[in-house]
Amino acid sequence: MTEENRYQPSAIEPKWQQKWLSQNLFQTPEESDKPKFYYLDMFPYPSGDLHVGHVRNYAIGDVVARFHTMNGKAVLHPMGWDAFGLPAENAAIKNQVHPAEWTDLCIARMHEQLDKLGISFDWSREIATCKPEYYRWTQWLFLQFFKKGLAERRAANVNWCPGCQTVLANEQVKDGKCDRSGDVVEQKSLTQWFFKITDYAQRLLDDLDTLEDWPERVKTMQRHWIGRSEGVSFSFPLKDRDGEIEVFTTRVDTVFGVTYMTLAPDHALVDALTAGTEYSVAIREFRTRAAAQIDAQRDGTLEDIPKEGIFLGAYCINPMTGEDVPIWIGNYVLSDYGSGAVMAVPAHDERDFEFAKKYDLPIKTVIAPSVETRFIASNGDHENPATSNDQTRKFASLQQAYTDAGILINSREFDSLNSIEAKTKIAEFMEANGIGKRAVNFRLRDWCLSRQRYWGCPIPIIYREDGSVEAVPEDQLPVLLPRDVQFTGAGGNPLAQSASFQKVFDSEGKPARRETDTMDTFVDSSWYFLRFCSPHSESTPFESQDLARWMAVDQYVGGIEHATMHLIYARFFTKVLFDLGLCPVNEPFPRLFTQGMVTMHVEKTGKAEKMSKSKGNVVALDEAINKYGADATRMATLYLGPADQDAEWDIDSDKVFAGPYRFLERVYRLSQAREFQQNWREGIGENLNDADVKLRRKTHQTIQKVGGDIERFSMNTALAALMEFINELQSWLAAKSENDDVFSEAVENLLLLLSPFAPHLSDELLSGFGFENSAYQMPWPQADEEAAKENQISIPVQINGKLKARVTVAPDADESTLRAVALAEIADQLEGREPRRVIIIPGRMINVVI
Repeated sequence: MTEENRYQPSAIEPKWQQKWLSQNLFQTPEESDKPKFYYLDMFPYPSGDLHVGHVRNYAIGDVVARFHTMNGKAVLHPMGWDAFGLPAENAAIKNQVHPAEWTDLCIARMHEQLDKLGISFDWSREIATCKPEYYRWTQWLFLQFFKKGLAERRAANVNWCPGCQTVLANEQVKDGKCDRSGDVVEQKSLTQWFFKITDYAQRLLDDLDTLEDWPERVKTMQRHWIGRSEGVSFSFPLKDRDGEIEVFTTRVDTVFGVTYMTLAPDHALVDALTAGTEYSVAIREFRTRAAAQIDAQRDGTLEDIPKEGIFLGAYCINPMTGEDVPIWIGNYVLSDYGSGAVMAVPAHDERDFEFAKKYDLPIKTVIAPSVETRFIASNGDHENPATSNDQTRKFASLQQAYTDAGILINSREFDSLNSIEAKTKIAEFMEANGIGKRAVNFRLRDWCLSRQRYWGCPIPIIYREDGSVEAVPEDQLPVLLPRDVQFTGAGGNPLAQSASFQKVFDSEGKPARRETDTMDTFVDSSWYFLRFCSPHSESTPFESQDLARWMAVDQYVGGIEHATMHLIYARFFTKVLFDLGLCPVNEPFPRLFTQGMVTMHVEKTGKAEKMSKSKGNVVALDEAINKYGADATRMATLYLGPADQDAEWDIDSDKVFAGPYRFLERVYRLSQAREFQQNWREGIGENLNDADVKLRRKTHQTIQKVGGDIERFSMNTALAALMEFINELQSWLAAKSENDDVFSEAVENLLLLLSPFAPHLSDELLSGFGFENSAYQMPWPQADEEAAKENQISIPVQINGKLKARVTVAPDADESTLRAVALAEIADQLEGREPRRVIIIPGRMINVVI
């Protein structure tokens, strides 16, 4: 084959990218009578160069968006940038470049690379959350939450780096130390801004049941994150001092078994109980050591930490028994779950039991497996009266906590009650005597959105001289980030060092100061999908008619790592805006798909881990495109395996690219093997030989298969079907059939089916056949059901579940025919025995039971 007739992606792909751009091919139709389809990828952080691990995400989306466009939908397929955040500020400190400049460079680079991949983004709708025209509306939305009483300011514990003199996000804390300076991170109480997401906890939980097209795993993770539980809320008064410790428990039936109290290390009472005591130094050291473990447990990355704690030297009083209860802090208690205090019942809770055994704390049994069992408990020693019950004897030795239901013992007037019934009786007693009350608790905590850093959306609040707060008037938005800041990594929040930013006047003209905290970047990403509907609106964050047209998002795709925080926050935002009459939908993403990561071997750890420049296990995108082309790169990432599962990239990248690249070469060669007939439909049914019929059958079966697989996000099997199709086409050519119409039908449909995966090559070959339009503008192929039918199918025949033969029958053969054919085929193996049953699954299997 001559050089000019070879498949050369480097010559084909830039040409078509330029042509698509000049035609504004992917621009969303402003007005259309076609049904809408809003496809959305979770927008990325602009970190600079992409690698092949990123390609899979966008290739999946491009396949789906192109498929729906070709199926007659008006498709909105936008892209933008989650552009605020810590990495840009770190880059500013490291490289002495302003975060805005660094971010703009990264955006331009990633935009260029996505264009090289041929992704069908509507770039006319591009947004970046760091631009004033976007964050003006983030601030406006904050003010709507503030007016509704959903934004409030209160004290909260934060990670504090004494070296940098700044607050750190959880992701900046590594092994209890600042990832920038290496200083040991401390817990510090600061006044922060919160969104009251807990006001929506029940709706967030209930409405998960309406999301039928979400992965069950994601819904389970959200249910756990929200964590609804029913129980009793009451307090343990402090001994010999004012104050009390509030607890919430779902196991009020165990209240008589409390032998110690465990507080979270950052509980507000810890300092008050230990200041100036002999315990204060040891406790400060313990709290510092526990900080990293607490964050890991909160993030779900460390589920089974060794239980550690320290006694505070103080006591509280059990309101049901009057007994003194020693107060400890423990690394297994979270301050943002419940009240941050746990009434410890080691006999009936596994974590409390482990902790009590480690520190030789009392264990008091108050629930027994049966009414006959009685215990006298003190420091883990138990007496069991005469009984032959092995289970009861094992329980008496108490080698582990007993957590099942049972009968109350050592519980005064509630003895002999079933523990389920006792929950109600004890709760009623507490309410009647003013001790406590039944309550619903959520694991979900209010959303702390304050960040003490520069590169984020400024919070539009000012502080009057008397300390009260005032909202920035809406007509004065946006509150712009100042440029007169220094990025040194020390001295705290750069905004707090900017006099020009802080100096302002309140509504009465008196001197005031601006809030110097900026917002958590999750705020930016909680409404960006709405801005894509009206990206250029200057009078409102989104136009109501645009939301009415495009919302809700028809298909949302992103990583499972966003299952909780981002997806919960975006759902919360949507519900608030729905209640305010600003959004027409209550749920933003009725259909969600979570794609798996691309992993690659890391030499240092010897494991396959997510591709990351920091781990040195990436394949550069530019290198892949230059060597194999964008189409082969897209296909290679999609062919790795099921799209919803992690897939490992071979350390020898040539092996990964070899199959897709060879396939595209074959498409290129085979499409030129015979003369193409644009009017093939006129003679397609005439003079067909067996090879023609077989190729037509494969053509229409492939149309059925590829379309169905794309709708199921099964991209790897769709590509496999296209590879089988081209094998059939090659066999047809080898049979030397003369019907150019059959060849033309097969090739045209092959290129249209291939176009969402390899759009450059498809358009190149279609153009060569005389088509004026891109495949993107052509209709998706429709299968001829009759042509796709098999003449005969092969069905396995089993005897008692073991394969013994196969029979060839018509696809629509009825059960009596299948039974007769099968029994005739295995007659000699039955040796005259009569079948007890014949189980028939039409088209699949026949099992003869003897």
